[in-house]
Amino acid sequence: MSTPISIRPANPSDVACIAAFNIAMAWETEKLRLDTDTVQQGVNSVFSDAAKGQYIVADLGGSTVGCLMITHEWSDWRNGDIWWIQSVYVDPDHRRKGVFKSLYRHVEAIARKAGVVAIRLYVEHDNASGKATYQKLGMSMTHYDVMQQDL
Repeated sequence: MSTPISIRPANPSDVACIAAFNIAMAWETEKLRLDTDTVQQGVNSVFSDAAKGQYIVADLGGSTVGCLMITHEWSDWRNGDIWWIQSVYVDPDHRRKGVFKSLYRHVEAIARKAGVVAIRLYVEHDNASGKATYQKLGMSMTHYDVMQQDL
């Protein structure tokens, strides 16, 4: 019998783990080296100001093996809140074992209960595996491209 995945809201004791996951994700996906202190301050900011978002973590066998962050966007067109899933990371040793699926289903359930009108995330163009996973969970590609100006 396998150990169940436990999903819970993150708390300030998870900051170091979440920061480490974010740093690993940036390196894996974009070959970006992030500054540890800056990332830890950024993660701490979410716990200091709930309006910035919330983290959800997945625990397995006493270890945190995955996380994501939810941020909010108000849609005046839909008169409702859209939740964005960001900072998704699953420890490489625990991928393809249902960790993200468990995180996503948890978020989906609390979003439905809260009356959220949509859940969105952005995914790298070349991340075929990620896209396939998200589509299996019921997500679909939109007609939007994300544009950005760094300041």
